[in-house]
Amino acid sequence: MDDLDRRVYRELLIVGTQQFGCAVHAWVFMANHVHLLITPLRADGLGRLTQWMGAKYVRWFNQRHGRTGTLWEGRFRSSVITSARYFLTCSRYIDQNPVRAGLCTSPGQFPWSSYACLALGHPDTLVTEHAEYCSLGASAPLRRAAYRDLCDPQVDDATLTYVRQVFRRGERL
Repeated sequence: MDDLDRRVYRELLIVGTQQFGCAVHAWVFMANHVHLLITPLRADGLGRLTQWMGAKYVRWFNQRHGRTGTLWEGRFRSSVITSARYFLTCSRYIDQNPVRAGLCTSPGQFPWSSYACLALGHPDTLVTEHAEYCSLGASAPLRRAAYRDLCDPQVDDATLTYVRQVFRRGERL
């Protein structure tokens, strides 16, 4: 609902990823959903993180806002990314989400995503650079410039439709 909700979610996510062995490579917090690009470092890491976040954050959110019950209307969805090509596509998809939603005209204008870290070099303790991101350039400035170039054009409609279908079905990319 507001920036305090997002800050608490982010702080819990940092604690949870450390506790359950998960690395976040890209993220965005929208008003009614979140997107996370995560590598679980343990077989049970992602499931345990998701369950823990649901319990911790929902309890906090409900108490703060005087409500009860579940917070998210849909179930948790995940897809496994097996293709190097689609890793960066998914990262772009996540960081471009606020632009597609009409919340800003450039991903750098939205404060609740990994774009500021990956494209602009702002420190972010939530983000762990992935090997595919690192392959964009030999130095941090080169990687950031390459990522900005990748994110400049929006993900094309055909790819957007494909990625959304794969996510909905929980298939592999």
